[in-house]
Amino acid sequence: MRKINLLGATGSVGSQTLEIVREHPELFQVVALSFGRNMKLGTAVIEEFKPELVSVEHRRDYEKLKLEFPNLKVYYGAIGLQEVATYAHGDILINAVMGSVGLQPTLDAIAAGKEIAIANKETLVTAGHLVMRAAKEKGVRIVPVDSEHSAIYQCLQGENPANISKLIVTASGGSFRDRTREQLRNVTVAEALTHPNWSMGNKITIDSATMFNKGLEVIEAHWLFNLDYDDIEVVVHRESVIHSMVAFKDGSHIAQLGLPDMRVPIQYALTHPERASISFNKPFDITEFGALHFDKMDFHRFPALKLAYTAGKIGGTMPSVLNAANEIAVAGFLNGQVAFQDIEALVENAMNRHETIANPDLETIFQVDQETRAYVKTLL
Repeated sequence: MRKINLLGATGSVGSQTLEIVREHPELFQVVALSFGRNMKLGTAVIEEFKPELVSVEHRRDYEKLKLEFPNLKVYYGAIGLQEVATYAHGDILINAVMGSVGLQPTLDAIAAGKEIAIANKETLVTAGHLVMRAAKEKGVRIVPVDSEHSAIYQCLQGENPANISKLIVTASGGSFRDRTREQLRNVTVAEALTHPNWSMGNKITIDSATMFNKGLEVIEAHWLFNLDYDDIEVVVHRESVIHSMVAFKDGSHIAQLGLPDMRVPIQYALTHPERASISFNKPFDITEFGALHFDKMDFHRFPALKLAYTAGKIGGTMPSVLNAANEIAVAGFLNGQVAFQDIEALVENAMNRHETIANPDLETIFQVDQETRAYVKTLL
């Protein structure tokens, strides 16, 4: 039985992780978990899954849980995330929190020798050099949970990485894939949150519409699979059936495909190289699609992706600026402070202003992150 430490239990990936545990109680047990402010759902999760340790975001919720669950180990804040990540009874950390808050717990878990199932993009985007170095030194395996990286990971099973020609990361194109730049001027938050294929959280759905999400995935892929950015290609694949593929130097292409259901990559991260069953409402039938479509990426239409490639190639602290600026800009759009296309403009503004620091340490990364957030907030 795999014992799981879960960061972000009430979020999209966290909730789907719990669905997997619910379906396979003989295979998985959640022994430690964190959640943010959703006390109603978080309390229900505690009652159902009976973890040994829990962390919440705020002290007031910590006090409530201490009274309601007197025999439960309860923490809050940054210390709480560290306690969940490193809890000794768990053997794998699933990092499903949103934002840069997931970085330090990941490094703590690596130091404690935990296997990492990573769904937190910001960890590798902002500090991939630190995370992968630490994992190598400790002999810790980093397993991707994102559907695209899981697809690549699966395609590479049994393959020699030296034979890779390029990675091909697929992108649905998001809510506005069929609209021109001109048609994006007055789009609403509600329109942006209507994804054609996937059910995701608000921030990721907006990132999918701008293509920042795919840009962050490119930077992640660079660190996970140790490939140059010129060897990572993004193509638009509107059906979201092929989740990504690998091209090899002999011309062969291996793809992983299936329903757009995040439970598949989450469960594979927990069971690999073995597989377990999943209950689908409707089985995958490739004949129902009739045809699959692929289009070259238009960087003029999706400038956010070009910004991400630029940030990745510059390296150092620039990806941290990209990530932090985007988080604040997306929040501004969701709050009605800026227009949809302002998200890209705000990120580009922050990147142009920043003087890159090469090979930053953790303190520098956090400092740049906070400075960038503060700057972009002044622009809102």
